[in-house]
Amino acid sequence: MQPVLTKFKSWLEKKANTIPPQSALGKAVNYSLNQWEYLVHYLDLPELTPDNNAAERAIRPFVLGRKNWLFSGSPAGAESSSAMYSLIETAKANGLDPHSYLLNLFEKAPLAESEKAWAGR
Repeated sequence: MQPVLTKFKSWLEKKANTIPPQSALGKAVNYSLNQWEYLVHYLDLPELTPDNNAAERAIRPFVLGRKNWLFSGSPAGAESSSAMYSLIETAKANGLDPHSYLLNLFEKAPLAESEKAWAGR
């Protein structure tokens, strides 16, 4: 990634000398150059990425769900949808297959005699 950023910085520096600084592109170029040390900081930490794609992917289902909940038919339907959605997303967040998780849940939960009996299963 370092060679790409080196070329990009060189391009920015050339553009900074040829573009009016008050134009939209000029402002973007100057902003990038002024923030350069923060932009390349992620290169020092291999667990970081230069984007927030992982965060965007994580919240995308909630954005879609919010739109879908508009068509739940009633407040009770919306509550049911959100409960199911929470179960599915919790399974995903814990590395479980949502389909298998729900099958197991719906087979065993009715057999529980209390919340305490269900805990830890």
